[in-house]
Amino acid sequence: MNKVFPKTINNQYHGHKVALLFFYLFTAMTVVRSLIHMFSPDGGAQSIATIPLDSFSTQASSVVILIFSLWGLSQLLMGLFYVIVLWRYKSLIPLMYIFLFLEYIIRIILGIMKPIVTHSVAPGAIINIIFPPLVLILFFLSIRNSKK
Repeated sequence: MNKVFPKTINNQYHGHKVALLFFYLFTAMTVVRSLIHMFSPDGGAQSIATIPLDSFSTQASSVVILIFSLWGLSQLLMGLFYVIVLWRYKSLIPLMYIFLFLEYIIRIILGIMKPIVTHSVAPGAIINIIFPPLVLILFFLSIRNSKK
């Protein structure tokens, strides 16, 4: 439990280096994805997620684009938090993996509860299936003491 909730939060990471490397990749992915959602003209809704915005009314597609942009803002804030963890508080990386796991599990659940129509399988739908087991493995690697 002390590895997930360290008594002292510092920049010492004792887990496997692979988990640290992947956390850098997740951080970069989160920041880039957030900026696409915020600044792409369609928020990535049609161009990436293949949501058929062109079949929606102008008002409806504007709502979807705004929601994607706001989602990008939330992702950017989380991405910046990940950057701070990597910069100053690496002892929190195991906890961050728990948050990542929960995020992707809940994405799957919400996708089942509230499915949307798309033209094809969006990259996010594939990532939502791949990430939970990958993040779980990386979590266990992050709490394992690395061999020096």
